[in-house]
Amino acid sequence: MTLSFDKPVRAVVTGAGGGLGRALCLELARRGARIVAADIDLAGAEETAAMVEKLGCKAYARACDVASRPAVAGLAEAATSLLGGVDLLINNAGVATSGPVDAIPQQDWEWIMGVNLWGVIYGCELFVPQMRAQGRGHVINVASAAGLLCTPTMAPYNVTKAGVVALSETMAAELAPAGIGVTVLCPTFFRTRIIDAGRHHGSDKRASAVGKLMDRATLQAPEVARFALDAAAAGTLYALPHADGAWLWRLKRLAPERFYQQLLPRWLGKFTRR
Repeated sequence: MTLSFDKPVRAVVTGAGGGLGRALCLELARRGARIVAADIDLAGAEETAAMVEKLGCKAYARACDVASRPAVAGLAEAATSLLGGVDLLINNAGVATSGPVDAIPQQDWEWIMGVNLWGVIYGCELFVPQMRAQGRGHVINVASAAGLLCTPTMAPYNVTKAGVVALSETMAAELAPAGIGVTVLCPTFFRTRIIDAGRHHGSDKRASAVGKLMDRATLQAPEVARFALDAAAAGTLYALPHADGAWLWRLKRLAPERFYQQLLPRWLGKFTRR
């Protein structure tokens, strides 16, 4: 099922207080959507909503900790009341932690699982029934190329994003007969606050390399947002906006053993040596 912007779309975006979430809200506004912008940082969500309204579209800001099921249930109820229904859910809120597997404490695993995986699960669980009842809708789950490629020193992030990919694939098959589409967005690197706000353990060399990759990316948040919405409109399941992520994913599927033994270390080495 494709997402149509022929009439105003009623959209909910989590993690809308900045970064990709804000870019998604602004791109939705350019397409005439009505939006509930949700974030654990209410001030950030309110700023995004104000920017949307300057573009001539209605937006509502709501505080929501997606790691809390009651909070997401409250968001679903509020969105239905404010918008009269939801056509598009974008599960975008996310956090990061990095370091060797044996250096990451349990509480950081629980923290990232709560936001990146349970937050998406709660969103799907609580919004999809509304879409079933109205016979249409679309879900964009923001994962990452990390969920497809699983690079070193990012185990918790990789695990959560791989889970989001698996959930999206499952939902796509389940929900198609109900007229509900699913897109999983898997970007590589672009400028965002996720690294600065993350919990990192061990050497900062990896974080420095990631920062360089973010700054160098030819596609930044506005272009990634546009790509994601275009993919949903086309009914695409996998949305990989960055060419490096798309090619690495193809190589991994072609030769998975060689990918992890030779290709991935070589690609990462280009940046950690600089």
